[in-house]
Amino acid sequence: MEIKGEKVVLRPVDPADYPRLRELLARPEVHVWWGDLDDDELAKLLVILYQGEIAGGIQYEEETDPDYPHAGIDVFLDPTIRGQGLGVDAVRTLARWLIDERGHHRLTIDPAVTNTAAIRAYEKVGFKPVGVMRKYERNPVTREWNDNLLMDLLAEELAP
Repeated sequence: MEIKGEKVVLRPVDPADYPRLRELLARPEVHVWWGDLDDDELAKLLVILYQGEIAGGIQYEEETDPDYPHAGIDVFLDPTIRGQGLGVDAVRTLARWLIDERGHHRLTIDPAVTNTAAIRAYEKVGFKPVGVMRKYERNPVTREWNDNLLMDLLAEELAP
């Protein structure tokens, strides 16, 4: 399976990708949000390819209860290539696939409230703030509790 965006391609992770993903996850700008991932966690990712090279990782989780169906997204990108719209394209590409191929009508994403760059990128895709979830997630590095911004996107709000 390959999911093609305007600039990036998403594909399932292969164990051969683990060294590059760990290299990206070790960068301070990424590590502060993601911490260290074991092989089982890495296996859940899709890699983000840009110009044929691994530029980051993106994952999704699905709630399939028919009364509460939705999918959540999380993403990291090589900090040396930020600012080119690659994260926006990766999130938009996965969002479109989750809506068109997996049938979701609503998607969520929940960055730390202090991760303003991520919030701006998600807004470009069409995600809207819902509210702050206080002490929602333990930071993997500092072990302090993060407040996170719950954002959601309805299928009809996906930005082109």
